[in-house]
Amino acid sequence: MTPAFSSQRSPVALLCALVLVLTPTALAAGPGFTAQTRLGFPVGDQWEPAIAADGFGHVYVLYPQYGRLPDCPGCPLPSMTLVVSDDNGASWQPPHAITPHLSGQFDPQIVVDPVDRRTVYAAWLQNGNTDAVVARSVDFGQSWSITIADRDGEDADKPVLAVRGQDVYLAFNRERSMRVASSHDGGITFTSAEVSPVLNLARALAGGATVDPERNVHLAWAGYTRRNGAKGRVNLYISKSSDSGKTWATTRMDSSGAPPDCSAYHCEWGYLGPQITMASDAGGALYALWNSGKSDKAPERIYFTSSTTAGDTWSAKADVSRAAAGVEHAFPALVAGTAGDVRIAWMDTRNSPLWNTYARSSSNGGATWSAETRLSSYIPGYRYVRSKGFSFPFGDYFEMDIDSEGHTQAVWGEGLNFRSPGSIWYSHER
Repeated sequence: MTPAFSSQRSPVALLCALVLVLTPTALAAGPGFTAQTRLGFPVGDQWEPAIAADGFGHVYVLYPQYGRLPDCPGCPLPSMTLVVSDDNGASWQPPHAITPHLSGQFDPQIVVDPVDRRTVYAAWLQNGNTDAVVARSVDFGQSWSITIADRDGEDADKPVLAVRGQDVYLAFNRERSMRVASSHDGGITFTSAEVSPVLNLARALAGGATVDPERNVHLAWAGYTRRNGAKGRVNLYISKSSDSGKTWATTRMDSSGAPPDCSAYHCEWGYLGPQITMASDAGGALYALWNSGKSDKAPERIYFTSSTTAGDTWSAKADVSRAAAGVEHAFPALVAGTAGDVRIAWMDTRNSPLWNTYARSSSNGGATWSAETRLSSYIPGYRYVRSKGFSFPFGDYFEMDIDSEGHTQAVWGEGLNFRSPGSIWYSHER
């Protein structure tokens, strides 16, 4: 879910107390959602969080901590940090490093197996981003077994993780192409294969993946072309494998203009660029959500499509934002549950120049949608949080999941700009 070429940032060495931030008086989020609450260590620099929920009341948030860890003072930065709730987000255990490590850890992913709704898988990059790591927990995140799913001399970027039963897939960019590491023994061993090649790629950035009930694996990703110096139009793809990740067929879903300029916020050129993510529901329907623009550097919109044919055909793309024309949209997030239950979110600037996080849901596969709900809310004491929104998205993506009670769980990042220390924020349906 990252349009930027690298999500690494300069570590901020800050002393962090081992407590969670308590939310001060706040202006509530939209109807049905709690006011945003800061998660993780109360100081430091946290961004691009991943979230997962199981069938037993646990919610897991994994993020890179750029401040010193009290329980691991010698850990390299950033340190992959885990926060766990055992009551669907009503309270949270203290944050802690997920595992001892010898190098910085980047680009978190965390998912729960939809078959047993118990086993948790996490993924990240380390060792100068040459190692793509998968971790597995069968005791609600208290301990983890670690496997290096793929290792190469070239650095990797932006992994996405998909699981169903014993099938575990980790997709990531490597050497200007998409690579997928596949396991069919619950993440113990992996083999890697290239996704069907697209010519003249300068960068291939994954945004989402899912394994449908028929065990087809689907990968959503953005492709930047070398012909345009990696700064021109961006193609958005979904690739499918029906043979356990050995071979892939790729469909172009959309083409977008060059990413909008965000240099005023000190960000990398592609930070607000097109992303595409996807999910599958329990009935096997597929859903995709992306942001794209009609011309170079133009404001982008949010589009949705669905497939009931295992990705062989897709519905016409639909603009699902109620914002006025010309409003910038970015950072799509998507989750699906029972048949027809799909929930989407994104960030936009309808309160320009401020950003907000919005969500909608559908119970009929996207045929109709609920009203928009603003998830982000006002919290005093942060110079980047205002009553009408926050200054800038912090981190290359955010995520949602559905908990054991059927409620939406969401976590995202906010900051003053791309370079400033920022923090991650959480909200859930009441």
